[in-house]
Amino acid sequence: MPYTAEISRTNPSCLLFLIDQSGSMSDPFGVVESDRKKADGVADAINRLLQNLVIKCAKEDGVRDYYHVGVLGYGANVGPAFSGPLAGKELVAVSEIGNMPARLEERTKKVDDGAGGLVDQTIRFPVWFDPVANGGTPMCRALDQAHGILQGWLAQHPGCFPPIVINITDGEATDGDPTSAADAIRKLSSNDGEAMLFNLHLSSQRMPAIEFPDSEASLPDQFAQFLFRLSSLLPAYMRHIAQQEGYKVSDGSRGFVFNADMVAVIRFLDIGTRPSDLR
Repeated sequence: MPYTAEISRTNPSCLLFLIDQSGSMSDPFGVVESDRKKADGVADAINRLLQNLVIKCAKEDGVRDYYHVGVLGYGANVGPAFSGPLAGKELVAVSEIGNMPARLEERTKKVDDGAGGLVDQTIRFPVWFDPVANGGTPMCRALDQAHGILQGWLAQHPGCFPPIVINITDGEATDGDPTSAADAIRKLSSNDGEAMLFNLHLSSQRMPAIEFPDSEASLPDQFAQFLFRLSSLLPAYMRHIAQQEGYKVSDGSRGFVFNADMVAVIRFLDIGTRPSDLR
């Protein structure tokens, strides 16, 4: 059965994030956080995910390189989107991420005060990726670039747990039809199965999110239906994780969310990047 390869230091897997950085990403989320810019929310979610990956891979002997990770932005420019010491790199081992954040920011979060209330606590928040919102939506170029990166990576890691690509966008491609570029990514494969392409749609519509649908019939517009068709089916282990998290999924569910707010973004990224076997 596919998607059962062990993820280890000698057999790492690959996570690649494609982030829409077009001008419309300066608009607010449409569901809950009406005053939060999409670009800011996505940057926080990606940075939180990177921090969690480092923690997940941290053992007594240090951070183990279970993953190679890339973040590509596409807007006025298309290319690697890490900030700081990792700027310009397409893929980096997770230990490099842990060792080289661009900076540490001081933030506050609510914590239990032990008496039934909440108090603000200052935390240090590592940042590797900054929000950008400028230009069009050259999704075709981003997918083509992702294909080239993964093709080279798979040649060096033929037995890996298949790469996962997560595309986060709020608008239609402005450089053509991305169907063939998306198909090419999904046709890439290791000995353990085909690469997975998931899509997270950030709409400004005031309606509830639709998460992991198994049919495009429930989706409200042609663009959402289009992104659904570009998305890979959830493998069995991810369907199991989604069910444990309370989602209603079926054999036909795809890695797609429509009209995501920040909660949906974070939950989607968690489910979509959780491995089946990490050792």
